[in-house]
Amino acid sequence: MALVDTPSMAAERFERASFNGSATEYFGIWIVNILLTILTLGIYSAWAKVRRKRYFYGNTVLLDRAFEYHAKGSQIFIGRLIVIGALVVINVLGVIHPLFSLVSWLAIVIGLPWLIRRSLRFNARVTSYRNVRFDFVGSTGGAFVAVTLGGMVAFLSLGFLAPLASRWLWRYMLNNLRYGDRAFSVNLRLGALYRAWLLPALMFVLGGIIFVALFMLVSPQVGGAVTGLNVVMSFFPFLLLLVYGLIGLVYRTGVRNVALSAALLDGRHELLSDIPRLQYAWIIISNVLVTILTCGLMRPWAAVRTARFTNEHTGIRTHGDLGEIFSEIEASGSAISAEYIDMEGFDFGF
Repeated sequence: MALVDTPSMAAERFERASFNGSATEYFGIWIVNILLTILTLGIYSAWAKVRRKRYFYGNTVLLDRAFEYHAKGSQIFIGRLIVIGALVVINVLGVIHPLFSLVSWLAIVIGLPWLIRRSLRFNARVTSYRNVRFDFVGSTGGAFVAVTLGGMVAFLSLGFLAPLASRWLWRYMLNNLRYGDRAFSVNLRLGALYRAWLLPALMFVLGGIIFVALFMLVSPQVGGAVTGLNVVMSFFPFLLLLVYGLIGLVYRTGVRNVALSAALLDGRHELLSDIPRLQYAWIIISNVLVTILTCGLMRPWAAVRTARFTNEHTGIRTHGDLGEIFSEIEASGSAISAEYIDMEGFDFGF
């Protein structure tokens, strides 16, 4: 954890986050979670998620203090039962009459933003730092614009308007996030987002050129264009998944850097993200390869490796005396506590 040289060390402090966990420690948690999830036919997965998150939150340290995760397995289990029950009802109605199927899909489109908003609120409220809870105050309508409408804009524009959709999404997530009674805010510039978009766009174009070149090379070797097309097309889903996943990873990392580096807490404390995109992509790809080659046994090592690298490239610059800053926040934010726990655990990866 490094400090930046400033005229007044008491007035300004910059520090990066760190991750203090180890693959050996996490392996013990992970293997027990896997075994109990299998033995309970998946029911224990909700409690397994809580154990995993408590370990990673508890080992994520910023300004000499770790985060805490307060959710209960029963909350997440109830949330999953509600979602599964709704999906069962939707499918049954679709079988009863085709018209119900249309209504059911409409219900999903309308219900998804509500579910996303509840998920963001739940995850914020069960997270604390220095005994102060986070909160999320976004609306369902905001989630519809940021996620549903934004996704449609990005898709229908063939990715050219993806930075615009990303701006909607990150504005929704950060401008509605609270730490105690202190608000986060972000002023995202489209120019910065488009600069982050250029590298993935170039990768997409180069991937298309390489695919066409492979088709041209393979066709004469296997007996004509039709046969060559069949050979290439047989590998197309795998290649598409690989290229799309890599491009999406590079893009999302770039957008994260832009968004967090433009964010403020309480209007003055600056967040930072400077993850090297290609290096991070290599870490994720190598993690997947090692996990596959070891039949999943190296998954704990991969998860710890990713968390440590991400934290090392995430930080905050505080302005003012650190003790006074957190004393004020703790005094006003400590009241946000137990009542936030009594809610369904809509905890989904978003």
